[in-house]
Amino acid sequence: MHLKQKAICTSTLFSTRMVSRAMDFAVGSCNPLSAAGFCSKTARVRVFTVKCSSVSVATSGASVAGLPEKPWKVADARLALEDGSIWRAKSFGASGTQVGEVVFNTSLTGYQEILTDPSYAGQFVLMTNPHIGNTGVNFDDEESQQCFLGGLVIRSLSISTSNWRCTETLGAYLAKRNIMGIYDVDTRAITRRLRQDGSLIGVLSTEDSKTDEELLEMSRTWDIVGVDLISGVTCKAPYEWVDKTDKEWDFNSSQREKEIFHVIAYDYGIKHNILRRLASYGCKITVVPSTWPASETLKMKPDGVLFSNGPGDPSAVPYAVESVKEIIGQVPVFGICMGHQLLGQALGGKTYKMKFGHHGGNHPVRNIRTGRVEISAQNHNYAVDPASLPNGVEVTHLNLNDGSCAGLAYPERKLMSLQYHPEASPGPHDSDPVFEEFVKLMKQEKQNL
Repeated sequence: MHLKQKAICTSTLFSTRMVSRAMDFAVGSCNPLSAAGFCSKTARVRVFTVKCSSVSVATSGASVAGLPEKPWKVADARLALEDGSIWRAKSFGASGTQVGEVVFNTSLTGYQEILTDPSYAGQFVLMTNPHIGNTGVNFDDEESQQCFLGGLVIRSLSISTSNWRCTETLGAYLAKRNIMGIYDVDTRAITRRLRQDGSLIGVLSTEDSKTDEELLEMSRTWDIVGVDLISGVTCKAPYEWVDKTDKEWDFNSSQREKEIFHVIAYDYGIKHNILRRLASYGCKITVVPSTWPASETLKMKPDGVLFSNGPGDPSAVPYAVESVKEIIGQVPVFGICMGHQLLGQALGGKTYKMKFGHHGGNHPVRNIRTGRVEISAQNHNYAVDPASLPNGVEVTHLNLNDGSCAGLAYPERKLMSLQYHPEASPGPHDSDPVFEEFVKLMKQEKQNL
């Protein structure tokens, strides 16, 4: 260890001991600074172990004039937004240059589920909660087989992990999956900008060879509207899903249908916990690609069809809308998020791009039928315009933050949908009973046959 670094460590250890002694002196009857140095038996005794290490961190420039490199991370990344602003930051995870739409997520935790949510394809996720990474990552919390988002933007990266399920750090996890991340950036200021101006295209870069002007030009010439992002996240071939929610995590297992219902799930970027919740409610599930023909689905004689969540603009996938049109009215259907938007278009309605979307695990939604308010997990940048829907279609849920449509029903066509994620991974479990409603819809259809 370098002499100067060793001196800093010693000084820090001394300061820590002095602070701890001063705290003991303030709350106890013992004075550790007295000449005798002894405490009464009733005094609190606390032992502090302070670890100090010198970590060599590569900087943008090598050591100058023979001096050692700085033992701390320096700014080595930039986030360029299309509005002309440049944000200096520190990088973690992968290196390089990446373009994406910047959105903010208000969840307090659950960053691993967010990282593996396919609905974030083509986007940079900015976490409004400032401290990220303290629980590390583990295999059980993944919502898909890989990370689909373009990058992660956070305020403070935890220097340590503390969780009994942790298998590796967030930085190591992102590096293995070639996902860029930046920290030590003013996420609060960027969030205010996104709320005021709307979602912005941004460029993340760790490459010094690219000028600020080049990065800004990249952000202004790239667009996410009208791009088919579903084709990049869907499965390649049909498969059977069998996993249920583990008993230790199953919070609503008292009322389960013993009857097995066969559900065809269209994968537009489906999350694993949506499939687990359906399986736990007594469903046998066949997952099919986004381009799977409706005729093949109907040949399989399912009891119901699920149209899943997914990324991007529903208007960019007309083939999916056509499949939904052919299936509506034939069997009970349930749409979630992207599936909800596709149902809206298939019924003749219109969708529109929201100013900055809904992203987070704390959005209040009112169930108009019951008056019940649910705290929901949401992730979407598009919404259905209820005024464009035909007669007979009922708006069942409203987002209480902005009054946007959050759920639909069309009893005559055996249809139901939600704009948000009822499995809530991450998020509260208020909306989980909607899976039971779908099962009842299928059960009712069986009885009528």
